[in-house]
Amino acid sequence: MDPSSLTDRIVRHRDLRPCVTAFLDTRTPGSDQKENFTIIGPGVSESPDQHVHIEIPHGFNLGGARQPPGCVNSQHSHETAEVFIVQSGNWAFYTGESADEGEVWLSSGDTISIPTRVFRGFKNVGQDTGFLFAVLGEDDPGRVTWAPSVFAAASDHGLVLLENGRLVDKHKGEELLPGDLPMAATTPEQVASMQRLDCKALEKCVARHEHIGHASSGAIREYHIIGEGASSNGFVRAQLDWAHGFSLRHVRMQPAASTLVHQREEEQVVLVHRGEIGVEVPDGEVRLGRSDVVTIPVGLPRRLFNPSAEPSEVFMVYRGDRVPALEPMPDE
Repeated sequence: MDPSSLTDRIVRHRDLRPCVTAFLDTRTPGSDQKENFTIIGPGVSESPDQHVHIEIPHGFNLGGARQPPGCVNSQHSHETAEVFIVQSGNWAFYTGESADEGEVWLSSGDTISIPTRVFRGFKNVGQDTGFLFAVLGEDDPGRVTWAPSVFAAASDHGLVLLENGRLVDKHKGEELLPGDLPMAATTPEQVASMQRLDCKALEKCVARHEHIGHASSGAIREYHIIGEGASSNGFVRAQLDWAHGFSLRHVRMQPAASTLVHQREEEQVVLVHRGEIGVEVPDGEVRLGRSDVVTIPVGLPRRLFNPSAEPSEVFMVYRGDRVPALEPMPDE
């Protein structure tokens, strides 16, 4: 990819390529209508059919999930950070092996970060199809650990997960090859080693869109959701302030608002939540709409601006736990 251009670094929502066979619960009733997206990095998909839009290592992975009403993502855990940003719809998140230990409901603009080694799952509890962005820590986020019941349900529908992380679909005529070893179901001992979060603890993992309070003022307002930040940048303490390996900011830009031309030493990914945003680089500019994504190369001069007559909202993901703020215009 050309490091001086954004041409190959934009993923528009309309161009997202879903995978409907991404995980072990693909055929389990209630979970069989979900679509998985891998936008940046390999993600944790178990299917060779998964399309990766941008393969450049960022220090984190960005993906997405689209699910119709009532569709469930089965209980699982991760070894690296997993953060969800609700782009649209209403969602319930559950903790525990049997989804009975903690519960919290989220809506558009809310963010949740469930700590590692906690069984979690989620369900679209709204009336319309919903979409989540998902950020996973590190370039290699490892593999999913499934609750024991997920293995039994998958076996009933012809799916076998191998020790190497590959999914075998017997209903498609696939067979285990010599040397293929099925992954053993998660043991009671492994389940007992997991962390547990009740409803009160799970709520502390949520940053509510309605409670966002920007420490800065003016036409560009930046809110620190994840990462260490710095008081010299005008940030209050991040709401979800434990180490993730990446930082997450929420930015509101008024009509015609603009940053200075500036460079960054870390990866910067922009997710458009509402409205429109423009990115100007030396070889031109691009306009992004709701749910579009762009990743701006390290060191490339850039100016971010709102080209529309309405306020815009974006989420920005950065490599590292401590990164500087945006560069607003001097009169901001």
